[in-house]
Parts: sequence; C-alpha cells; structure tokens
Amino acid sequence: MASRRQRRVAELLHHEISQLLQYRIRDPRLGFVTVTGVEVSADLAEAWVYVVVSDETEVKRTLKGLASAASYLRRELGQNLILRQVPRLMFKRDTSLERGQRIEKLLDEIEENEEVKEEE
Repeated sequence: MASRRQRRVAELLHHEISQLLQYRIRDPRLGFVTVTGVEVSADLAEAWVYVVVSDETEVKRTLKGLASAASYLRRELGQNLILRQVPRLMFKRDTSLERGQRIEKLLDEIEENEEVKEEE
C-alpha cells in the first residue's frame, strides 16, 4: 500500500508530466498521449508513468519517444517542483482500458446468451 507521501508525489508528477507533454514536448514520435497514472517507489527514486496512446500502430514508437524525453522531463520537473530528489521516469503502456472494454464485451455476450435461453 502506498504511503501518503507516495500518493502526493505521484499526483504531483501526474499533473506536471501531463502539462509538459501537452505544452512543451515537440517530439514528432509522440502522437496524442494521455497520462493515466503514476506509481512511485517506496524510496521515491523511481516513478512508473502509465500512458494511453491514441494510435495503436504507433505504441512502440511513442514509448521510445517518451523514453528519450525522460531526461528532459526529469530536468523540467526538478525546476518546477520542490522535491529533494526527482524520481527516474519509466513509461509503460496502460492496458487497463482495453481490458475493461474486453470484460464489458464478454459480459454483454453473456447477457445476450441468457436472453436467448430465456426465449427458448
């Protein structure tokens, strides 16, 4: 379970990284990227930034672009935030939305099957 400090740092990073990606990063490899969450390690040295990429065919390219922008983002975070240590940023693709849609589709199929059985 994350401590209060971890949650606060994660929320702060989430907001700042989202703003930087939206207004400051001009890398052509990055399409429309949405930061969905940030997890911070217990020692606040590492942060996992979860992103959703709008174009599924560009996921690898976008993650490479984000990895190359990580040092710039970390430097900007160090200038904008009051933190003793800015965590090392690692970007991961967030697949929770896709899993949720798949579960919803399966539940709809089950519901349709039950309706068909009731009609018989």
